[in-house]
Amino acid sequence: MIKLTAFYAVVAMLGLLPISTAQSKGSAPVIPAPVPPQIAAAQKVFISNAGGESFESVIDETVFSGGPDRPYNQFYAAMKGWGRCELVSSPADADLVLEISWVLTDTGLKLPVLGQLRLLVIDPKTHVTLWNLTEYVRGAILLGNRDKNFDRAMTIDVNRLKTLMSVPAAAAASKKPDATN
Repeated sequence: MIKLTAFYAVVAMLGLLPISTAQSKGSAPVIPAPVPPQIAAAQKVFISNAGGESFESVIDETVFSGGPDRPYNQFYAAMKGWGRCELVSSPADADLVLEISWVLTDTGLKLPVLGQLRLLVIDPKTHVTLWNLTEYVRGAILLGNRDKNFDRAMTIDVNRLKTLMSVPAAAAASKKPDATN
């Protein structure tokens, strides 16, 4: 009796598959939503260290090397190395605030642990979050592999930010102020 009920349930689900497939084929492609123009226009950025959970140890093992300021220091170095924006020392002088933080997720296992590297793009005038980039850091048994996973997550967040901040030449030309005004 149970096998027969399960069989009918599977047949019913498979019967709905052609309907959902047909609907997705007929729908229009999703057009990407616009990126707030402040992101691409930014010339000066302030990098904020929102901190996060300790990197020191979980269950007597070092989670990541570099100490608690590693996300801030590594992100700051990446932005400075990119050279696209001037890094300013005050949010009042910035076009954007880039807030980097780290959250450690305790999986309940000894190791590996999993964490989130989070980058918020904030308008300093309105304090509104314009964009949120979150990348998960995979856990690993060995410290060296955890460090590599952290570096990989940082690289992904930095590259996503670079993409957001890049403006195609045609779009940049159209945003220049009109000299006749």
